[in-house]
Amino acid sequence: MFVCSSPIQYCVQVCAATMYEAAVEALGAFRHSGFADATFGPATRLTIRVKAPEEEHTVTVAKLNSWRGGGAKSPNERVQKKRLKERLAKR
Repeated sequence: MFVCSSPIQYCVQVCAATMYEAAVEALGAFRHSGFADATFGPATRLTIRVKAPEEEHTVTVAKLNSWRGGGAKSPNERVQKKRLKERLAKR
């Protein structure tokens, strides 16, 4: 979910294994569904709500970009970051 300059909240549902993966998938979904002109600046806040068990996390686009651009702590994380980078590039 993100809130644009007007007080409207926009939501999408995505499947993801991590909070960062969910944030990338959400950005891609917003861009793919017509929000391509929307500006997702570094201070844009994305709220991630996890179901079963339900949790909620908030991450800024700056933090997401920092995580994506940072080093991987494991081979699995390196593969995940590469896949997510490609996913955003497709949209």
